Amino acid sequence: MSQYLNDLNAVEKLRTQNGSAWNAISPEYAARMKAQNRFKTGLDIAKYTAAIMRKDMQDYDNDSSKYTQSLGCWHGFVGQQKMLAIKKHHGTTDKRYLYLSGWMVAALRSEFGPLPDQSMHEKTSVPALIEELYTFLRQADAREIGDLFKQLDAAIKANDKTKADDIQAQIDNYETHVVPIVADIDAGFGNEEATYLLAKKMIEAGACCIQIENQVSDAKQCGHQDGKVTVPHEDFLAKINAVRYAFLELGVDDGVIVARTDSLGAGLTQKIPVSNTSGDLAAQYNAFLDTTPVNSVADLNEGDIVLRQDGKLVKPIRLPNGLFKFKDNTGEQRCVLDCITSLQNGADLLWIETEKPHVQQIGGMVNEIRKVIPNAKLVYNNSPSFNWTLNFRQQIFDAWSDAGRDVSQYNRERLMSLEYDQSDLAKEADDKIRTFQADAAREAGIFHHLITLPTYHTAALSTDNLAKGYFGEEGMLAYVKGVQRKEIREGLACVKHQAMAGSNLGDDHKEYFSGEQALKAAGEDNTMNQFDQAS
Repeated sequence: MSQYLNDLNAVEKLRTQNGSAWNAISPEYAARMKAQNRFKTGLDIAKYTAAIMRKDMQDYDNDSSKYTQSLGCWHGFVGQQKMLAIKKHHGTTDKRYLYLSGWMVAALRSEFGPLPDQSMHEKTSVPALIEELYTFLRQADAREIGDLFKQLDAAIKANDKTKADDIQAQIDNYETHVVPIVADIDAGFGNEEATYLLAKKMIEAGACCIQIENQVSDAKQCGHQDGKVTVPHEDFLAKINAVRYAFLELGVDDGVIVARTDSLGAGLTQKIPVSNTSGDLAAQYNAFLDTTPVNSVADLNEGDIVLRQDGKLVKPIRLPNGLFKFKDNTGEQRCVLDCITSLQNGADLLWIETEKPHVQQIGGMVNEIRKVIPNAKLVYNNSPSFNWTLNFRQQIFDAWSDAGRDVSQYNRERLMSLEYDQSDLAKEADDKIRTFQADAAREAGIFHHLITLPTYHTAALSTDNLAKGYFGEEGMLAYVKGVQRKEIREGLACVKHQAMAGSNLGDDHKEYFSGEQALKAAGEDNTMNQFDQAS
């Protein structure tokens, strides 16, 4: 028996038990409302999506072509539209997630106005966005299932049992729009206790996966900007523990932690950890410090710190701001150590923030990690901070040059130029961009590919195009031709924006609650009816 029929029978029993006081309650309507609201709490969602993500991780371990993807979101409607589009075009949400970007929260959600990615925004806005995203995804479920019930009523009224059975099967086997969210907690917004408290709020809102980075919390920078400062492993591991305890306390035992290292682009540290034995984790971290030898007291200035390394005294180079400098060209080694240490101490997935999208560079680090942790997997930022066109054209230029191919017609420093757009080099570069995610999943251990800020850029581009035409010679045609007609032709449900915002759902509920006296919005004078024959 389907869950819908189980719920129907259960409400019928309740109605009988409560006697005449419940005469106005329709078991059918109550069962429909339950079917349209599968998830009652954020923890229900976190447990459900954690199981999905764990299964997907196992699928990837068995077959690297089964990688996962997501797009960044800064508003519930944006996330809803992404999942609606995925179901419409691909038929399933399988292996497709959403990403919650701290960058976009800072830039678009803060009460202070647009902020850089430096953890200056209100940390409560992060769990609030998670809750908002899932509210919109649940509404998408309710709207679609509500439409199926209308079709079911029509089939029953027409005595079309075959169609009615088919629609009932669609209701019983309905695939939800609710998918995992990889949620950015930045560097934890404070110490390990602050990290734990915020992680709890995020999990209670529905997060099954939390991404945390190894930068200093109060000096955090965007991963693709300068001035990044990392923390010793012991500090970072304490925050990983804090997130795990938050998951366990709330009963999400299979919650996923992504440990992000910014060491590749971070040349500074704020703190020198205490080493207790030669070769311990603190000693390994300190071995990367840029130092000068200390031969006598005369080599020391007031306030200098002295370390003993390999039987010799050295002093770490300290900058005027008090930060300590790492040796040049040690970023990849530090990334590898960060990743191994994180996986050995509670993290499930890795994130290596790189300065360019290069499969061989990422794969080289992953190969070193996998010598210790064979099933190490990455979440990778397919970042809009990269100039993808220029990077890949230069990669193809270099590959052709190394192979002895004639590249004299190209200027490597000007490969972004419009004149090259139709060239053979540009076409090959575009093909490598197209296959980048599959190639990196296969060759560099990337389980999850995401774009952090896609809708920040799509909103800017589409708004620019509309404003250019609307306030110019096109006038209203800029909107009609550039937006509404495309919505109609491409079958976007949001062309009926009243229904998308919940008007039809509200009408159904009014009928449930008030019967024939319900005042509905979807009558013959509703202008949304103009779109019923729009195609």
